Order: sequence, then C-alpha cells, then structure tokens
Amino acid sequence: MARDYYEILGVQRNASKDEVKKAFRQLARQYHPDVNKAPEAETRFKEINEAYEVLSDDDKRARYDRFGHAGVSGAAGPGGFGGAQGFGGFEDIFEDFFSSFVGRQSATRRGPRKGGDIRVDLTIDFIEATFGAEKTIEYQRLETCEVCSGTGAEKGSAPVTCPDCGGSGEVRQVRQTFVANVVRVATCPRCGGKGTIVNNPCRNCDGSGRKRRKADLPVNIPAGVHDGLRIQVRGEGDVGETGAPAGDLFVVVHVRDHEFFKRRDFDIIYDLNLNVAQAALGDKVMIPTVDGEVELVIPAGTQTGKVFRLRNKGVPKLRSDGSNSGRGDQLVYVQVVIPTRLSDRQRQLFEELAQSFGKELATSQQGKGFFKSMMDFLNGEGG
Repeated sequence: MARDYYEILGVQRNASKDEVKKAFRQLARQYHPDVNKAPEAETRFKEINEAYEVLSDDDKRARYDRFGHAGVSGAAGPGGFGGAQGFGGFEDIFEDFFSSFVGRQSATRRGPRKGGDIRVDLTIDFIEATFGAEKTIEYQRLETCEVCSGTGAEKGSAPVTCPDCGGSGEVRQVRQTFVANVVRVATCPRCGGKGTIVNNPCRNCDGSGRKRRKADLPVNIPAGVHDGLRIQVRGEGDVGETGAPAGDLFVVVHVRDHEFFKRRDFDIIYDLNLNVAQAALGDKVMIPTVDGEVELVIPAGTQTGKVFRLRNKGVPKLRSDGSNSGRGDQLVYVQVVIPTRLSDRQRQLFEELAQSFGKELATSQQGKGFFKSMMDFLNGEGG
C-alpha cells in the first residue's frame, strides 16, 4: 500500500504550501543520492518528490484529500514524476536546492589578493613610553616592481587571456545525474583564478609583479603606551596584486625597564629608602618623577609601608583612539632602612638610645611606638 503523502513529508493535513515546501527542501537535501550514499536514499528521494508534486499543486491536493491515491493515480509518471506539465511545480525547488548544493562545491574566480600584513617589534625606553615619541621603523616589504609596473610581464609585453578558462578564472565540469545535470565550478588551475597568464615574465620580479625592498617609515608612538601594545599602520604592509589594497604594518611596542620607576596601570611606583633618623624626626627629600624632581615632606614618625601620592605625576591615560585623558599618579612607597654597619659614634648614640628605652622596651614601649620613643630621646625628652 502506498504511503500517505502527508506522512512522507512529515506535515499535517492542514499544512500551508510554504510548510509543504519547507519540509520538502529539508528532506530533499537529506536524501538526494549525490549527498546520501545509502542504498535506500534514491527510492526515498523519489517518494519525497512524488509527495511534493501532488501536495504542492492545489488541484491535485484537493483530489488527493477527497479520494486518496485513487484521485491522483496517473498524475505521477514512472519513478514518481509527472510529465512536463506536472514537473513544472517541482522545478523551482530543484533549482533552488541545486544552487545551494553546487555552491558548496564551487570555487568562484579569485580577484587580486590583498597584500600581506607585516609585524615589526620596536623597543623604547620608559620615558618615551610615558610621553610618546616619533620613531623611524626599518623593515622589508613587497613593493610594486618598477620594471613591469606590477603586471608581471616583461617590458614591452602584457598578460594574455587564459586559454583554459577564457578569462573567467573558472573551469566547469558537468556531471549528469538521474534528475538533471549538476555543474561543478573550480578555480582554473592554469591561471589560479586570475583569468590571465604571463607568457614572458618580468626578469626583475620573476613574473610576480612585486619586489621585496627595505622601507623606512616614521611612526608616531602615542603617550601612555604599555609593553606589548600593537600599533596598526594601515596600508604600509606588502603591496597587493594589481588593483588590490596593500596590507597593514603592525608595530609591537616593548618598553625597557627603568632604573627605579615601575608602572602599574597608569600609576608610577617609586621606592623611597629612609634612614632611622629621617623616619623618626621627619625630613624634606627630593623625589625624582618623569617631570623632574619635586620636594616631599616626610612627617616625623613615618613607618615602613607608608605611601605618599603625587597627583598627576603618572602615565598619560591612553584611549583606544590614541588620544589621552588625564594622567595617573606617582606612588612613593617608604622603606625604613636599618643600618647594618655603624661608626663608633653612631654605635654610641644607639647604645644611649637603647638605655633610654630600657630593657623592657618590647613591653613598656609597645603602646608608645619605637619611632615616637626615638624622637623623644633625640629631642631630649627621653628618660
């Protein structure tokens, strides 16, 4: 007994024509013999086509709904397809299916290729990274051959149309199936998709149309760049084939370590060593910054780990568009240095200081603080 057409396509009896068409497309893609190599695929594909031919035609569908297969007997010819008139309802689906199917296997003509991108590594110092700099980059790139002007043909000659593809850049192969002829399109192997060939290649560039040369290019390094930042310079890479754009130059920035500055985001870190007397009594010290020295007041009793913030003495804040928006700060981290070697006089003073604190310093002076006790002693207030 013949299967129900609605069941074959997997749709309801009240399905719209668009739903029937959509179901057929999905099944046709799945069971077409050129795609599905299973033994039963061809039979299943014919069955799907027969069901669609009936359900896509309003008159045939109405007779099928009323009388079943008897109402459309003879409507489909051998193999499930009707005559020329009946086949017309399937033609647009078949064409749409094969245009998609062939498209996945085809290769269109290749136009002129864009030039390749080039990477150059550039090392700059800390101050240049902070405030920016103008640098000249030296690198090798492909440029248009000055002898053939990029055609690849020896002077006095020119490329000719490829005889294999007739200038289309494509070659076509026709494969006959039980349904129709399937056209497969591939890039022409002789011209590589260009559509032209060079019979007399330029000796200066070996027919490539391009020659590798050294280039010197000034590049602006914006203020605030960090280590590893990539700067893109458009159109300064390898020249493209005739009519195609050039590639880009990518400058990868590397920043040398500074003698005493470190960077954290847009802030600059500076470690300040103070001796015991400076920390205890306070002092005024000159602090180096990227803008020059500034005076910093150290309060009496300053402890290790104290951080002083110098506003707007850090790195300019670099935006994605290359502009700047303000600056970071410089953070001064204090480290109180305990001397490891003392002169006789220094040792005498420290011994006197130790006696003024007493042997119970660890407990009796705990609340007072070591630097406060030292300051009192040096000011003549120690006991």
